[in-house]
Amino acid sequence: MGSELIIIPIIFGAIFGVFYLYFSTRNKERLALIEKGADASIFMKGKQSTAPIWKVLILNFALLLMGIGLGTFLASLLDTYSSIDSEAVYPATIFFMAGLGLFFGFKMTKDLDKE
Repeated sequence: MGSELIIIPIIFGAIFGVFYLYFSTRNKERLALIEKGADASIFMKGKQSTAPIWKVLILNFALLLMGIGLGTFLASLLDTYSSIDSEAVYPATIFFMAGLGLFFGFKMTKDLDKE
């Protein structure tokens, strides 16, 4: 009964710890490079030719929803015209097609970055 009072602060503490370590380490590395006289352009490496984040999110979200819709449709067809258990076919095809949609979204995002 009291375990949820312990687990929630542990989860938030772990998330805070990860972010704190990431940002403090990044800051220390950058300060060390600046002290050695490194060029500041190395911090922006790879950020000049990337696609805007809203395009990537919309593309991936659209392909995810299309994959879920297609998975539902294929599961309905499999349920109607085969003897496969409907309790197994619906989640399997929905998750498979959603994953396939995200995979194609990843591929299309790489092509978007090349432009």
